[in-house]
Amino acid sequence: MTFSNFSNDIFWKSTNDYHITDSVDAAMNNPYELKTIEYYLYLKNWIDAVQWHFEDIIRDPNIDPVEALALKRRIDSSNQDRTDLVELIDSYFLDKYKDVTPAEDAVINTESPAWAIDRLSILALKIYHMQKEVERTDTTPEHHAQCEKKLAVLLEQREDLSSAIDQLLQDIEAGKKYMKVYKQMKMYNDPALNPVLYAKK
Repeated sequence: MTFSNFSNDIFWKSTNDYHITDSVDAAMNNPYELKTIEYYLYLKNWIDAVQWHFEDIIRDPNIDPVEALALKRRIDSSNQDRTDLVELIDSYFLDKYKDVTPAEDAVINTESPAWAIDRLSILALKIYHMQKEVERTDTTPEHHAQCEKKLAVLLEQREDLSSAIDQLLQDIEAGKKYMKVYKQMKMYNDPALNPVLYAKK
């Protein structure tokens, strides 16, 4: 099984598991062994699913401002968790390919494997929700047709991205490409780097 198929299966399981309760406050019951790549992929998609629904909730035009601010704090925290987890997944690949000697003409990719896999996780959620739109019976024929077209595009996009990820991993393993990970260094979350925060001291 390719790594993309392996990831897609886990992302789809996590997406469906989340929607059993469809609650941002539901406890995650990760079925995989702690600190395995399976565990991290499942956790990655679960965080994305929660984040997806945070973004839905905060767009409610009637949301209470106090609740909105509290939710914004949760979104910020979730974003940081997502970034940290992507970097952790990249550490898995760095370790996996640490003994590969890149060819002299090896090139670097525009993004690391884990950031490409991050997009694959988001695609699982897009496909899930677009499929739900296709299945609705309370919409117009036009809405149904538009959603069917969008779903077809998303499914094609998943195939293309999956293929690109597998090719990237093959190229890294063969020494044709090499990976380099730059930490995101999000300054707004760091009290030592965000001027609004350090000015309060």
